[in-house]
Amino acid sequence: MAPIVPPVTPATAVTPPPAPAASTGPGLDIQQLADLESRCAKLDQLDYFEVLMLERTATPADIKRAFYRESRTYHPDRFFQVDSRELKDRINELYKRVTEAYYVLRDDTKRKKYVVDVAGPERAQKLRFTEASEAETKAAAKKEQEAQIGTHPKGRQFFQQAQKDADAGNWSAAERNLKMALTYEPANARYKERLAEVQKQAQDESRDKGGSFKIR
Repeated sequence: MAPIVPPVTPATAVTPPPAPAASTGPGLDIQQLADLESRCAKLDQLDYFEVLMLERTATPADIKRAFYRESRTYHPDRFFQVDSRELKDRINELYKRVTEAYYVLRDDTKRKKYVVDVAGPERAQKLRFTEASEAETKAAAKKEQEAQIGTHPKGRQFFQQAQKDADAGNWSAAERNLKMALTYEPANARYKERLAEVQKQAQDESRDKGGSFKIR
């Protein structure tokens, strides 16, 4: 008996695979493409919270989640095979701004300053965190530090010694060094405040001991 040979399906009956979507990019549906178009069109008017679609009260955890969400959708590495240069450029533009937003908002100091900036009258000029604004932030931090320990080298030296004297309970020496610090920086509010604290502490301790001496 001749072997049974299964019938061969005619070539014309084979269904060809569907053609790939024309340059839509992997994972981007029609709605996402429309969203990409809309966001890129107004990107220069968005602050970093709006770029990440967050409220200004967002926590660091919220900011991190938003960044990862955007990365999953718009990371440029996902689109290296896309033919459309225009689409690639838009994705790169949006992702660059998303990364920039995350870089600024994840940092507590930068985020606090940025919130003040974008809520102020110069919002339009403060939307991007440039190198100049970063230098501004560092200058502000330095100024704040100087307000705490002083700007004059000698003043800082006497102030720091006064702090050590106070920690050791040597109120007389602490007062003397604070007064010396004030000769170099007479307007330093921190020095004055610390001097008043030291003098009060010395008086309280003297009273507790029943002493009658007065620190000169």
